[in-house]
Amino acid sequence: MKRVDDFRLRLGGKEYVPIMIGGMGVDISTSELALEAARLGGIGHISDAMVPDVSDRKFDTTFVKDKTKAYKFNINNMDKSVVKFDLDRLAEAQRLHIGATMEAKKGNGLVFVNCMEKLTMNGPKETLQARLMAALDAGIDGITLSAGLHLGSFALMADHPRFRDAKLGIIVSSVRALQLFLRKVSKLDRAPDYIIVEGPLAGGHLGFGLEDWKDYDLHTIMDEIHAFMKAEQLDIPVLAAGGVFTGTDAVEFMERGAAGVQVATRFTVTHECGLPDEVKQEYFRASEADILVNGVSPTGYPMRMLKSTPAIGSGIRPGCESYGYLLDATGNCAYINSYNREVLANPDAKQVVVMDKTCLCTHMRNFNCWTCGHYTYRLKDTTHKKADGSYQLLSAQHVFEDYQFSVDHQIALPAREE
Repeated sequence: MKRVDDFRLRLGGKEYVPIMIGGMGVDISTSELALEAARLGGIGHISDAMVPDVSDRKFDTTFVKDKTKAYKFNINNMDKSVVKFDLDRLAEAQRLHIGATMEAKKGNGLVFVNCMEKLTMNGPKETLQARLMAALDAGIDGITLSAGLHLGSFALMADHPRFRDAKLGIIVSSVRALQLFLRKVSKLDRAPDYIIVEGPLAGGHLGFGLEDWKDYDLHTIMDEIHAFMKAEQLDIPVLAAGGVFTGTDAVEFMERGAAGVQVATRFTVTHECGLPDEVKQEYFRASEADILVNGVSPTGYPMRMLKSTPAIGSGIRPGCESYGYLLDATGNCAYINSYNREVLANPDAKQVVVMDKTCLCTHMRNFNCWTCGHYTYRLKDTTHKKADGSYQLLSAQHVFEDYQFSVDHQIALPAREE
């Protein structure tokens, strides 16, 4: 019976353990988590979601404080279109976060950054380009383009001296999305170095419809993409993501042609993960019935999360003056519309309830939006329950190596803590 360790992911003439840890924002996929993957010979992701806030926490910078001060005059205004990002400061935050991570890297693996197109930031093209170029400046090994079609993203980086040197890839959920992307980048004579195919059981934002995500499965999508790649004679590594819970799950995809897998859910309950410990315990305690897919994200994408997440129904004032990462090109956001609707409908209420959307920026920043993968309810079976009723956290190395060496869908429990 084969193990993940019997396979290798080949990128740019080098081979890696075919395990990639996904880029969970905001700083859930910490530098420490990504660096462990790289040290062990695989690939880790950090996320650049809300990177000024991440920089403030890690390096005592004042990006968020300064932005809040600059736009303090607009806090009580329903119109947020005036709120803009300073591109130089955004790039500085990106370089700080990524540069420090790359300086700490050890081992033969790689560290990538996950870059979401849906972080439109009241300047979709300009802010995305600032983040992409700064990531390359800071020496990142690779950039994974996520949460969008990214039809113009390669062009935004084309003038950077590392455009053909760094590994560049994209997350897609259908053959159609991949075709559109490849057609666009072909004009630059620069194909992606890898493709991640994310199925409907993934955590966070999903590339499917709110009502029809259950109609899809990752194996079928992977088979369709393999057939397309073969017909087009494209030799690009394709990785499977979403619902890969055991090493045997991974092997099943690789035996059918995948070059590797991207995994995340099992790493949310590791010491290196950026979630607060009390939230990790919520993940451990979750049952299958506690996990839902809803439409509360202002991005328009469905999201999978725990139904007990504090973000659902919270009617907090939009925090765009401090954050504003989901403001579209007109300075608007679906949560702002919902919040304003409830305020106008309830003029005497001290606190309104907003059920259809949530202030994703503020709640993600405060770890109050508990996004999760479909198999989060199985996390309790990967560790020991302690005498006080809590669950023992795991190390990233333990989870990584369990994926790498396990067989027959077995999950190795960690050594029990005294």
